[in-house]
Amino acid sequence: MSGPRTIAAMHDPRAGRRDLALAAVTIVGLSRLIEPPGVWFVAIFLLGAVILGSLQVLGEETAHTEHHALGVPIESLILPAVAAVACLGALRLVPFGLWLAPALVMTGLLVERCLALEARILSSPSGLDAEGRTTVLVTTLVVAFLAFIGVAATVPGGLAQPGTSGAAGGPLPRSDLLVLAAGDAAVATLLGYRAAALRVTSLRDALWSAATYGVAIATAAAALRFAQIPRLLGPAMLTLTFYLWDAFHAATPARRRDARWIWQTVLLAALGIAVIALNLMVRD
Repeated sequence: MSGPRTIAAMHDPRAGRRDLALAAVTIVGLSRLIEPPGVWFVAIFLLGAVILGSLQVLGEETAHTEHHALGVPIESLILPAVAAVACLGALRLVPFGLWLAPALVMTGLLVERCLALEARILSSPSGLDAEGRTTVLVTTLVVAFLAFIGVAATVPGGLAQPGTSGAAGGPLPRSDLLVLAAGDAAVATLLGYRAAALRVTSLRDALWSAATYGVAIATAAAALRFAQIPRLLGPAMLTLTFYLWDAFHAATPARRRDARWIWQTVLLAALGIAVIALNLMVRD
């Protein structure tokens, strides 16, 4: 009787998730010793490593499901990878000391939960129900918030602190502002693609939707930094923007053709132009 239980334990699907989460925690912890811009190269490496690891882990977990023949879709690899990179950046706000331990534990739990969620999506024969979609949305928003914090934490002065000296107390230089907006746009594009893939079946539609997430968040990031929204309030407002934009894209096509939605899109474009102009004027 012990033989079957031992074999089953060897094929425990959670073991692969734990191993990948532990590897991510190790890299995240070591990255705390590296300063920008070197930490950006570590983040890119971690993103690629977790994508490849997730492909292996999720492929093994879904090997006996009806979706196995189709392989693991790219959107299933995004959430765990972005979660790992988000924790890498956010960890820079944690001072050296005992507080690093719980932060690293939370990193491992978040990556493992993202993997478990993606495995659940892949194993669901009839797609996600309303509760499942809510879980995906909440997890995505948590990852987005941490990622926006992480991007700002790795850019000198990325988190505004009005009234202080240094880069954080005033407008960012153009190069740093570009890095901040580009980093937030990359996060929003990846998470936007993951969200869009749950609603559309066309690759073109998913890519177009993801691109609009990136543009909207890049515009909002530049606007919030220009307004010097203090500390974590900026990433929180970016997360709210991501949620609202996701709600916009979750609307039916007929509703998006409504005049009010069209005007909101035009307003977003006008806001983007105004933000760019203001930043250029301040720096000139």
